[in-house]
Amino acid sequence: MREFFWNCFAVTGSVDAYLLYKDAEALANDSAEETPDDRDEEEIT
Repeated sequence: MREFFWNCFAVTGSVDAYLLYKDAEALANDSAEETPDDRDEEEIT
């Protein structure tokens, strides 16, 4: 999905497409950093 937004930005120069790309990148990074073990520790503490 990030690649789609990047391609839209590259072709059109749309700031909105770039912002969507950055949002998708941030969401991907957030979900990649959270592991099942991390969620268990948060629930315990």
